[in-house]
Amino acid sequence: MPLTHTPASEELFKSGLLSNTPVQARSNARVTALLDAAAKVIHEKGYEELTTADVAAVAGASIGTVYRYFEDRVKVLEALAIRNVERTDIRFREALEGVSGSSPADATNAIFEVYLAMFRTEPGFRSLRFGDVLDIRPRPVVPRMRTAARTISAAFSSQFGFTDTDENILELEKSMIVADAFLARAFFNNDRGDPAYIDAARDAAASLARLAS
Repeated sequence: MPLTHTPASEELFKSGLLSNTPVQARSNARVTALLDAAAKVIHEKGYEELTTADVAAVAGASIGTVYRYFEDRVKVLEALAIRNVERTDIRFREALEGVSGSSPADATNAIFEVYLAMFRTEPGFRSLRFGDVLDIRPRPVVPRMRTAARTISAAFSSQFGFTDTDENILELEKSMIVADAFLARAFFNNDRGDPAYIDAARDAAASLARLAS
């Protein structure tokens, strides 16, 4: 049975980060359009250069519309990071369900291909990823890469008998951080990704399978 999930904006709407939480489909679509615009700007210029004026211009909205939902540019970045986390989490779960009953190596490869695809196809993702690159204080209590590691750990636990402990989650997180760093370098100046760094990222990710074996 295909995995069912809520819209990719739900975690953002539950986070309390928005100045006004959309309650109608039209408002929901407006926030989505603003985030899509921010992602486009970040893809072209990097997250450091993002301004609320850019978001308004690309979205075809007034600056007042941006400020209706986002206090400032930092909140826009945080919101987009939350959306990135949720979209990746959904795709991780779908990929893992798709290889249910296979080997840890197959499951790890499925996860890696999802993450690689996010770098290639999700606007702005290669720059911002889960938002852990942002030096915003106070920081989230739990790093978002650890949240992703917990998703994978829970799946490995149910499929392969992986011991779902804090220590093992930390080991998964370490491998994911290394793979993420290689992918960030792979896409630094290459829209398809430098194959040498992608291969290095794939090798780093392969350690997930060894942990689950």
